Amino acid sequence: MKDSKIERRDFIRKSVLAGGAMMVLPSGTLFGKNRPNNRLNIALIGAYGRAKAHYATLKDENVVAICEVNQLNLPPAIKEFPQAKVYEDWRKCLDHPGLDAVLCCTTDHTHAFIANWALNRDLHIFMEKPLAITVNEARTVRENYIGRKSKLATQVGMQRHAKPNFNRLREMIHDGAIGELKEVFAWGNRQLRRTGYLPAAGPVPATLNWDLWLGPSPKHPYNPGYFAGNPQNANCLNWNMYWDFGIGQMGDMGSHTMDIVWNVIDADLPESVKASSPEAYNPEVTPVELTASFVFPANDWRDKIRCTWFQGGAMPKPPLKWLDLNKIPHGAMFKGNKGYIIANFDRRLIIPLGNKGDLTYFDPRSEEELLPDLGNFQKQWTTACKNGKPSETACNFEYSANMIETMCLGLAAYRAGEELVYDSKQGAIQNVASANQYLTKPYRKGWTMNG
Repeated sequence: MKDSKIERRDFIRKSVLAGGAMMVLPSGTLFGKNRPNNRLNIALIGAYGRAKAHYATLKDENVVAICEVNQLNLPPAIKEFPQAKVYEDWRKCLDHPGLDAVLCCTTDHTHAFIANWALNRDLHIFMEKPLAITVNEARTVRENYIGRKSKLATQVGMQRHAKPNFNRLREMIHDGAIGELKEVFAWGNRQLRRTGYLPAAGPVPATLNWDLWLGPSPKHPYNPGYFAGNPQNANCLNWNMYWDFGIGQMGDMGSHTMDIVWNVIDADLPESVKASSPEAYNPEVTPVELTASFVFPANDWRDKIRCTWFQGGAMPKPPLKWLDLNKIPHGAMFKGNKGYIIANFDRRLIIPLGNKGDLTYFDPRSEEELLPDLGNFQKQWTTACKNGKPSETACNFEYSANMIETMCLGLAAYRAGEELVYDSKQGAIQNVASANQYLTKPYRKGWTMNG
């Protein structure tokens, strides 16, 4: 069968005035004759670290506001965007006059809050991954977005999705390279072990607003260890394994690696999930080694399938004993009734089954029929902000929320210690009522997702 992808992108109307001379943005500003070069007015929230990877794209737009809780991170952004107004509190930054869009590179535990507030203000938004750190956060943002997707462009920072291998995998599996898809596996081998939240250590630097860094998280004492890494090189690995600040590998490399699978299987939400770990539950730190298994309903091109996520050294069994999957730090394996495909972000390997694995059953598409390259991941978002087709981004808030809700359900099953039956329409666990507490988390008084 040729590409049977369920179309998740809607045709979006384009608001045109004066015979197409100008387009009205959600914020009410006009694109066209009175906006030089059709540039977006963007707020950059989180100024350095991961944000630096976006500077080149932002230079083609108008960065009118910069928000940062750590003054030491401001100079590089101010140098690049000297006309921008500087804010410390993202809640105030989102009300900057004339904003069209937001690009957010803050801590994981603030992502869903900022995303939802931006949607409430009819702002386009690019949000670094993960989009959320609880089931309820993912569902809240997705519901808000779906009601606005005809006018707002969204993208989650799973930039590896732009690699050509993602399209090639999708084509090969949908076209029958391994026959009927039966089961899927994905894994990441990173191991970052912690025992608990860091204790109080020294005064809060005058250059850091620790209270705003904590944001909606419950109160914790300051410790410089949370900032020990180079801010330009994965400083998140100093705090994202703590339950109040992130979801560990599920949200970190899991957001990238599970995307290899998600782009192929056209899943919405699982009907059941179970998880296990040799580690006892730690109320402060997410597990390092974990296996989480999800069952997804059948759709119009495949049967019901199981997808299993492995992390921290847990691994699936290879299809051949002389294959060492541990040589692939972050990868995926697709099992069909006629063979396997093993892949990482850049490469893929077909392994036909048995003596009849001659691939004569597989009719690969021609070069002219190949899915087009996505191109620059950030540019895809800025283009969608302007071209009247806002939902045509690869990792919009519907696609990405479904995936991260699934990953968060794996952590809920781990905490519950039982297989969970999930009602995806209601967002509720049906068979273990007590496990519903793990679909959300406590927030500090005064912080709301619906601002």
